[in-house]
Amino acid sequence: MITVDRLTVSYGGFTAVDDVSFVAQPGRVTGFLGPNGAGKSTTMRVMVGLTPPTSGSATIGGLRYADIPNPGRHVGVLLDASAQHAGRTGREILGLGAQMMGLPSSRVGEMLELVGLTETESKRRLRNYSLGMKQRLGLAHALLGDPSVLILDEPANGLDPAGIRWMRGLLKGYADRGGTVLLSSHLLHEVEQIADEMILIGHGRIVAQGDRATLLASHGTAAASSLVTSLDNETLGAALAAAGHAVVPAGTGLKVAASTEQVGRAALDARVVLTDLRDGGQNLEDLFLELTSTTQRDAISTGASA
Repeated sequence: MITVDRLTVSYGGFTAVDDVSFVAQPGRVTGFLGPNGAGKSTTMRVMVGLTPPTSGSATIGGLRYADIPNPGRHVGVLLDASAQHAGRTGREILGLGAQMMGLPSSRVGEMLELVGLTETESKRRLRNYSLGMKQRLGLAHALLGDPSVLILDEPANGLDPAGIRWMRGLLKGYADRGGTVLLSSHLLHEVEQIADEMILIGHGRIVAQGDRATLLASHGTAAASSLVTSLDNETLGAALAAAGHAVVPAGTGLKVAASTEQVGRAALDARVVLTDLRDGGQNLEDLFLELTSTTQRDAISTGASA
């Protein structure tokens, strides 16, 4: 378990993390979400002893990272996939990690196979790795000591769609076996598919936290809404309106103030064939952009300054 308690990190007059508190529980993937510069990486650096807190604390299993004996056997960390000696091969990097943790050399091969790096790739020097390969190697290093906690900063960077799906399965399986996963990202759509709980941070402060349903409900976005297209929109619209649902045109279909289940049942009763039906309510990305609107770089000037 990871416990962050009233954590503040200041640099001179700038506060990077401002009174942040949360808990990442075992058996769950906790998404730590925010735009660039929101305070995610700084918080994680405090967790693993790389940045001192100004006040408050971050502990893992009740201990500061510096007080954990042989920490690599308990906490797997990936903060920067390029933060290894560029002249060493992937196998050498994992081999040194195994030696430092007192692990058998056979563990290196197991981790290379787990993250999908071939024997040939493992013999390349890190400087010749693509970003995606560095991410896979970084995950292998984080998992090397079979830790109970994973702390990962933007682990999907550089991975292709197949690699992102692979990573989701890997981390979900890890949590299902009782591990604690804290996963930071600015890619809300990706994290939304794997996280059991999400913590949204902006300007160094937590703006919301909870599971998807709780987040949307707590900010007044729980009202059901659906987008639907059918072979007979006019008949479907009339049936939905008769059932008491507000209906408005939306592109080639309809937007309905009803759940997808309610729309589907109305279509069945009206004997109308649906060609598309999806949840049309506000998604997590919409909510996040709304809550962190003052931190977004969404106004880009195209004119030359005098």
